[in-house]
Amino acid sequence: MFSPRAMLKAAVGYVRKNPDEVVRQAVSATGLTFGVPLATLRWFAGNLKGKKAPKDVEISSAAPALRFSAVVDAMGTPVRASAAIKIEEVSISADSIRIAIRLREVKLVLAGEPNDSPVSTLIQSGALDLSKPGNLVKFIPKKPPAVVEAEGDRIVLDLMKVPKLANDARVKRILSIVAPVLGIRSIETDRDHLWIRLRATPAGLPEAIGKLRAAK
Repeated sequence: MFSPRAMLKAAVGYVRKNPDEVVRQAVSATGLTFGVPLATLRWFAGNLKGKKAPKDVEISSAAPALRFSAVVDAMGTPVRASAAIKIEEVSISADSIRIAIRLREVKLVLAGEPNDSPVSTLIQSGALDLSKPGNLVKFIPKKPPAVVEAEGDRIVLDLMKVPKLANDARVKRILSIVAPVLGIRSIETDRDHLWIRLRATPAGLPEAIGKLRAAK
């Protein structure tokens, strides 16, 4: 868990260094657009804890994509994985949160000395076709439950396939209220922000109000 005090301290420090951020966010919000500074994503990534947490995370922009690089544990072998991640589509309904992403410029490099592990051997051989990571994911024996489609460089996730979320009554209730009136038009980066552009659907307001009343 992240310390609220540490998060507040980091946020205050960022605003002090970037005093125009508050005005910029306020202006953007009038158009249902909200920006997440890449510095914020770097802060969260740098404060991840746990043995399985990625290490030495690097986050930058490859507009409109987000470039991500980190050292991960691949079956006991430390590997630096990197890719340009483009969020192509986000679809929210009462029972699903589908996110379609494109993975490009995927690279895997050993982060330590070569060894005899299967992962190390594969990377050294150059046999992996990293131009189509979706094809590799498609044939993983035990895919994460959130992966619902994988083909070429495109992977589609449905977060509501994750048991912890699927079984959470609060999440389902929030989705049933929000989905009829609010969606995500696009998620893209510029030089130093990740911009989330929302889509409002006023016609769905009666349905949302009905769900809200039923939830009380």
